[in-house]
Amino acid sequence: MNRLPSIAGRLAWTLLGSALLWSAAVSGAVWLAVRHEVGELLDDTLQGAAEAMRPSLAGEGLPPSAAASAAMRGGPVPSDRYAWQVVAHNPHGAAQVLARSTRAPASPLQATPSAGFAQTGQWRVFGTALGHDGRMLYVAQSRAEQLEAALEIGFSAALATLAIALLSHLWMRSRAVHELAPLQRLSQRLQQHDLLAPGATLGPAERSELQPVHTAIDALAAQLAQRLAQERTFSAHAAHSLRTPLAGIDAQLAVALREAPPDLQPRLQRVRSAAGRLQRVVAALLALFRSGAQIQRTPVDVATLLARLPVPDLTVNVQGAAQVQADADLLSAALLNLLDNAVRHGAHTLVLHSPSPQTLWLHDDGPGVDEARRLVLQAAIDNGQQEGHTGLGLLLAGLVARAHSGTLRLPAVAAGFAVELNLGPAA
Repeated sequence: MNRLPSIAGRLAWTLLGSALLWSAAVSGAVWLAVRHEVGELLDDTLQGAAEAMRPSLAGEGLPPSAAASAAMRGGPVPSDRYAWQVVAHNPHGAAQVLARSTRAPASPLQATPSAGFAQTGQWRVFGTALGHDGRMLYVAQSRAEQLEAALEIGFSAALATLAIALLSHLWMRSRAVHELAPLQRLSQRLQQHDLLAPGATLGPAERSELQPVHTAIDALAAQLAQRLAQERTFSAHAAHSLRTPLAGIDAQLAVALREAPPDLQPRLQRVRSAAGRLQRVVAALLALFRSGAQIQRTPVDVATLLARLPVPDLTVNVQGAAQVQADADLLSAALLNLLDNAVRHGAHTLVLHSPSPQTLWLHDDGPGVDEARRLVLQAAIDNGQQEGHTGLGLLLAGLVARAHSGTLRLPAVAAGFAVELNLGPAA
């Protein structure tokens, strides 16, 4: 939902590309048609220029040499776009250029008398006879001039296409943004909407076509809330049901340890340690799935909290003042399971300190894990796919971190195993 502006931009650019393609196709067709018409217009201009120049060059009865001289003195108006020649064709000899414009070639444009239009090398030529004495007037335009005219037309068509496409892009972008605005507002509503709150609903949609989306989100939220409530209820009941028998088992094992012969006491002690770990897991489940999903942040002194969480066979050293704002029950569950996790993996000493506000660093002296395993564990925690990848201690600590809008990191250390528990922003 937060990417709606970029979606509108991509949609506008897609529409712009389509508009450019269609405009280019239309412009190409127009250019071909106009080019043909321009060719005819240029031919008409050549013919018109020849007819306009013919009376002056014919001299209206003057001898050929005199007519040519009059033409050279300014009979026809010179042009930098056209060239002309007066050529005398002798049936028994070569053609001779009697007069020509400055742009015209020195050699005859036509070796033989040729009236009408013709293409001679780089020239488009129109010829007409000057009387009956074998003289011909040739008015020509170079192919470069014709190509220049065609390119000017093409350039004008391209500019028009670009202008239309840009205007279309701006219009379509504004329309796309306008049409996607209800989705953007729905995104903002969803960011502030608690889907799992009792009776939560998005209400009527701003646009009728968005009503099915509202209905689907409300239905999904109801299903999630119902399933979450069922899981919380089951977990809470299960934990409560297990806590009392476990406490009784621990009491009976304590009595048995006192009365058992020395050779049985190590076994009974291991059983009691396992029962103690199970009790801590149950306590963590009670903290995580107790009634009321919202965490209750209070100032917590970590050293005082750890003093109430004895873990046999592990020495915990708290360095400096470690104080955070967190839910005390959830933090107790997370720390208890992380400490128990360290013991089960062979650690004897653990150092805890707070490198920054709302962050706890736990570093034990156990065997740790190699780099590849550490990356696998971190990826599983980041992706929320912890089942089958992480132990129960890391799983519960990750859940507590996310409940506080924080993160659980596994930093690389030279020896042992380290955990960085971030508890999110303070209230």
